[in-house]
Amino acid sequence: MNINNVQRSKKRFDTSYLSNLGIQAYGKDNLYPQRMNDLIRCSATGGTCCDRYQAFIEGNGLNNTIFAEYECNRMGQTVDDIYSLVAQDMAQHHGFALHVNYNMMCQIVEVNHIPFMQCRLEEETEDGKVVHIAVHPDWSGHKTRKGKPIKVSKENVKKIYTFNPRKEVVLSQIVASGGIENYRGQILWFSMDGKWEYPIPIYDKVVTCLSTDEGLDNVKYRNVRNNFLMSGMLVHKKGSTLGIDDEGNPIKEDNNSDVSESLNIFQGDENACAIMDVTIQQEEDKPDFVRFEANNFDGKFKTTDESVISRIYSAFGQEPWYRIRNGSLGFSSEVLSEAYEYYNSYVSKERRAISRALKRIFDFWYEQANPSGDYEVQPLVYVNNKKEDNK
Repeated sequence: MNINNVQRSKKRFDTSYLSNLGIQAYGKDNLYPQRMNDLIRCSATGGTCCDRYQAFIEGNGLNNTIFAEYECNRMGQTVDDIYSLVAQDMAQHHGFALHVNYNMMCQIVEVNHIPFMQCRLEEETEDGKVVHIAVHPDWSGHKTRKGKPIKVSKENVKKIYTFNPRKEVVLSQIVASGGIENYRGQILWFSMDGKWEYPIPIYDKVVTCLSTDEGLDNVKYRNVRNNFLMSGMLVHKKGSTLGIDDEGNPIKEDNNSDVSESLNIFQGDENACAIMDVTIQQEEDKPDFVRFEANNFDGKFKTTDESVISRIYSAFGQEPWYRIRNGSLGFSSEVLSEAYEYYNSYVSKERRAISRALKRIFDFWYEQANPSGDYEVQPLVYVNNKKEDNK
């Protein structure tokens, strides 16, 4: 069988043109990054792997601690604050966006982080360039201001120039905007999938596994919280006593009780090992106790659970942690140090991309904010706090 005979796979997302907004849609409904973010956060395994991915991208912060503590906007945020937010977007979306403002000398005086989910690409020009980035606080249209939804319309979508720090370009944009007071600055928009290409996060390849992981968690939850976990059922004839109370008097049947109205008291972990009392009309010599064996659904999905978790770890390149988790590698300091070293090299491409972006911005800063020119990131290092015994 060749490629022509293989069943065609569906596209991960479609990029169409939204003429009413003049932008390229990010997915069929223009909500691809929002839906992917919801998916990864609803999966316990996926969310854990994504958090580790983010932690290693961020590392221990920038090498130059003086530069990392430099305030870079009017809100008092430091470069390190911006870097941390960028690392989060890189992990979740494989892209990020930074907004810069200029002074009259066409020098950059401020940099802010823009959540990547808020950005969309304008349609390309004939020569393949994107002139503006469209920004909206919530492309789903659910966010409100003063109690009213912020509609996804031309009036609420800001068009901001893409990053080009050349003085003649900035000056022409300021003039076209009607002066520096009306100029919205520029956005440095970056995608790991290439220039002017919407990025696909690394966990896109396991969307079905992430959804399955969420479903398995729901099954486990309902198995514990809603399953019938009673010990058994006591069956006796009507009018018989149910035992002796603390004062030595027989406990009589409550003829008004209705088992069907209180079945919920036999469900869930808090009511485990309860006994159901059932009254029958026929004559009996003695009460019968019928034992119940609850259906445990966890065992039925054990193989699926293991396969799903393995594939999610693999998608994030975290096989060493998966092997540590299932016990095949052990849990020694040496094993963890090697795992750290391996994953630091795995995320080196993402770190370099962020470092280059910071350098592009601060090379045009109004003052010398980083004289050393060092924009590298300190990798995470496993620290063994166990004290060795001195002999």
